[in-house]
Amino acid sequence: MIDALAAEWLKLRTLRSTSVVLGVVGVVVGLMVLLAWYAAHLWDTLPLEQRGHLAVASLPELANWLASLCLAVLGVLAFSGEHGTGMIRTTFTVLPSRGRVLAAKAGVVAVVAFCTGLAAVLVTSAVGRLIIGDRPIRGQSAEALSRQMPLFLAMSLSMVMFALLGLCLAAITRSAVAAIAALVAVWYVLPIIVGNIPAPWNERIGSILPGALAGQLAGTGNPQSLGGALLSPLAALAVMAAYVAAPYVMAAVLLARRDA
Repeated sequence: MIDALAAEWLKLRTLRSTSVVLGVVGVVVGLMVLLAWYAAHLWDTLPLEQRGHLAVASLPELANWLASLCLAVLGVLAFSGEHGTGMIRTTFTVLPSRGRVLAAKAGVVAVVAFCTGLAAVLVTSAVGRLIIGDRPIRGQSAEALSRQMPLFLAMSLSMVMFALLGLCLAAITRSAVAAIAALVAVWYVLPIIVGNIPAPWNERIGSILPGALAGQLAGTGNPQSLGGALLSPLAALAVMAAYVAAPYVMAAVLLARRDA
């Protein structure tokens, strides 16, 4: 297993697509910094009576939302790139245990996604606070970074979930296009559909959508947002694990039964 992990780490870090995806995550963080600067500049130019109406979405949460899709694409490319070139046959020849190969890919992708996601939200939060300062802009948390760490760790786990979901979908469909299309549906289209379902089912279904799990896992879910705060942290963690386990088992079974 150690050799399999080393091989998958070498593959992932030498792929051009990995550098591109991680670069896009860096661009996302840069955009959050620009948004913080614009919000601070706008606050300073607004009359006193209008400043109370200025609201900006939470920058770490926005960074998490955008980076989740980027890291999900990274998970897709970690499998589909090798399958598209036919090198997956060589991998299965050297390592006949396909389950071990999938586990090694999942382990490497999970570590990279967690570290990248945590770095993205931490940098976004720290730089955003530095720029905004003590301006009481609605939507921006004034809590210390240490108090927000449970939420940031939950966001990082959420990004790991998306990355592994992308990896498993690529293994199931053997198509980068199909896997990314399914991810976009789960990440963006499904929340829109659920948001238009009559109450209380919009909140009940929304609470188990992937994008709503991080806040509930950290115990900071917003009752007024889509998904609300219906799940306990333990239940949210269980749902998050199910989003990974179900496609992972399906991918493992199909890899064992299908030709490379």
